[in-house]
Parts: sequence; C-alpha cells; structure tokens
Amino acid sequence: MDEGVGRVDEGVGRVDEGVGRVDGTDGRVGGTGDRPQLTLATFNVHGGVDGWGRPFDVVAECAALDADVLVLQESWAPTGGGLSTAATVGDHLGYDVIEEGMARGRLFSPNPAANHRWGPRPRYAHIAFRLDDPRRSRRNFDRLHPHFTTGSWGMAMLTRIPVSDMVVMPLGQLKRDPSRRLAIACTVSVGGEALTVVGTHMSHLLQRSPVQFRELRSFLPDPGGSAVALTGDMNLWGPPLVALFPGWRRAVRGRTWPSFRPHSQLDHVLVTPSVSVIDARIAERSGSDHLPVRVSLGVGLLSTA
Repeated sequence: MDEGVGRVDEGVGRVDEGVGRVDGTDGRVGGTGDRPQLTLATFNVHGGVDGWGRPFDVVAECAALDADVLVLQESWAPTGGGLSTAATVGDHLGYDVIEEGMARGRLFSPNPAANHRWGPRPRYAHIAFRLDDPRRSRRNFDRLHPHFTTGSWGMAMLTRIPVSDMVVMPLGQLKRDPSRRLAIACTVSVGGEALTVVGTHMSHLLQRSPVQFRELRSFLPDPGGSAVALTGDMNLWGPPLVALFPGWRRAVRGRTWPSFRPHSQLDHVLVTPSVSVIDARIAERSGSDHLPVRVSLGVGLLSTA
C-alpha cells in the first residue's frame, strides 16, 4: 500500500518454537546490565507464500525474531482492502507499521501440483506471484494461470519502540525492473545515543542496481560521523556491497538465499564505525525463499559478534 500507517497498542507477542526461530540476547533498547542495545532484523517474506503459493506462518517467524525494529520486504497488500503481510504482523505483534507499495502484481492460487519441496523445479518456474510490467506481454502465462488476486508488493518498517525522523528515500525505477525502489529510515535512541536505521530492498545487479546504490549512498550521512545501520535484501553479495559503501562494515556474514539450500548472502546489515555489533545471527529455516537476519547493536560499544 502507498499510504497510511498501521498502529496497534497491544503488547509484543513471542513464540517459543516454530520455523525460523532465532535465539539470542535480549534485544530491548536499554539491554541488560551496562550494555544498551537494539535488536534489528530484516526478512524478505516472499508475499507470505512459498514457491507453490502456499501460505506460511509469517507472524510466528517474525515473533521468533523478537526485534525492536523489523524491516520486511515483499509484503503483499490485496486490492480492495484487507491487511497486508506487514500490517498483519504489526496487528498480531504490537508493531507500528510504515509501509510503501513499490509495484502492482498478481498473487496466484496455490499450485495443486505442490509437493514437499519449497517450490517447483527449476526454481524460475515458480508461479507464486508476478509483478505487472506494462513493457512486457505475458498473455500466454496468464492463460495458463488464470486464478489469482491482484494487489501491491512493497516493503515496510515495523517498530515497537519510540522513533523519530521517519523518512522515505525514493531511489527511482530502473529500466529492466518492474518495481520502483526506495528506502525507509528512522532514528532511535540506544542508551541515550542516536542510531539511524535504514531499511531497503534493492534491484538486481543485472538491472544495473549500482546506480541505485549510489543514489542511496547520497542520502546517507558520512559514516565517520554518524551511527547508522543499513539493512535489507540487497540482491547483492557482501564484497561488492561493501565496495559500494566505503567506510561501512558488515555486521553479519552467512548464507541467506535460497532458504532451502542457501549458497549466497543477499540479506545484509551494514554499520558505520561507531555502531557495535553485540550479536548477529541468521535463522536456520524459513517458509520464504530468504532466511531472516537478526542483529543486536549498540552505539560506541565493543563489538563481540
């Protein structure tokens, strides 16, 4: 959805078991003892379905992350009303939600041929959803897959702590990408120190994403003078990502995609020098094609992760 902030007043829920559990330190701002910290997580939820179009329990996986600030990519918002994927998580877990639609698309009904695998083989044949692209005709595809609902595909930042200076950074739309791209930023207080959190979902490298990475970098402060954490599905490996953001460092390293047999890290957290990494983990399982990433961060503290 392109407008509106979803707000709920109920307490944060937690699950003790389930797919995608991440165990770690208490992530509440204020932390434990003398180590104030913020837990930050990023999760590409793939519209809340697997490669066959079967729904999975996004709320349980997000609850297991137990994050103060949660960035979700590929949230699905049905046409005509109804809660989006991100708004559903916020409604159940007590998050405030700021969500931005990035493209229109179609979410297909579950494939009756579904089996125990995450999706069909080869992977590119999966038909969970597709984004509308007026520049390309897919009439044959539509005839083969006539059962779908329409909606918008986007990203969201969910917070359960006080935030300020919420801003949306437009990154434009590349010629080969059916979606516009953007970043959402907010500022939180960690032990009395300001930490800016930026969440995004970038285009693919073959779509010339470095153009948008440079645009994003132009919005961000000098890494030497501010405490900033940049997170999201970057659709890019770690080494070239760091090369695009000199002065930043990776807070977590590990394979995040595809979830059922991960071989690459596409989901990242980058931090500036004044941000310390207290804990960093990648979930072992997920109903999405991406594994969630969770970190605990401090400002001006010694890194232990």
